[in-house]
Amino acid sequence: MKASRFSLTTPGPLIPADVSLVFLKDVTKVYYIGDQEIRALNGISLSIEQGEFVSIIGPSGSGKSTLMHLLGCLDTPSAGHMEICGHDITTANSDQLSDIRNREIGFVFQSFNLLPQLNVLENVEVPMIYTGASASARRSRSEELVERVGLQDRRLNRPTQLSGGQCQRVAIARALVNDPKIVFGDEPTGNLDSATGQLILEMFRELHEAGRTVVLVTHDPKIAAVTHRVIEINDGQIERQYDPRKTAT
Repeated sequence: MKASRFSLTTPGPLIPADVSLVFLKDVTKVYYIGDQEIRALNGISLSIEQGEFVSIIGPSGSGKSTLMHLLGCLDTPSAGHMEICGHDITTANSDQLSDIRNREIGFVFQSFNLLPQLNVLENVEVPMIYTGASASARRSRSEELVERVGLQDRRLNRPTQLSGGQCQRVAIARALVNDPKIVFGDEPTGNLDSATGQLILEMFRELHEAGRTVVLVTHDPKIAAVTHRVIEINDGQIERQYDPRKTAT
């Protein structure tokens, strides 16, 4: 078996073995448009353990994007209880959510979300700025990760000078820069051609093999098939969970 390029990039301090990285109990999320109530999530209970490789799938409007917003600490539930990496986010304020996002979570977006005015190294460094890391520490870590994703020869290029696949590799490096306990991918291959998408999926697989907890949100069952647990969402509820490796095709 080939060595993972991420084999030296291990998560930060582990949480206690009896604490799930992700824990939801009867979580509901309700939005209001005028006097209309939209129940995006309806009583979801879910846990994700250290080292899992999970996908969340469902059709448009199923609630999977709302669930990802909660898991990524971009929002809080309307009801129920929720913990991320040992932190109770049920009633967390915006500053607390921001701190959890920056220190505990790595996020890879479909649209990359790179800053166009910054080069590759500078984009990767951005999350470290908010931890108070020194300029030398930021640059050293950024150089290390840019090399690991195979972009050392493009490290001074800006996003507009990169292909979609290269931009997503920068986004993966940025997601890892603070040694997060969990990495989320929100439709991470959605803007890529199929061949490039397969390369990015292989990087996520390598991250998992190196000990990372990885959660991918996707509408594509072919992408979900590379993970070890599929959580299928429909009408704001978990419809079923299964291991695609044990499911007949």
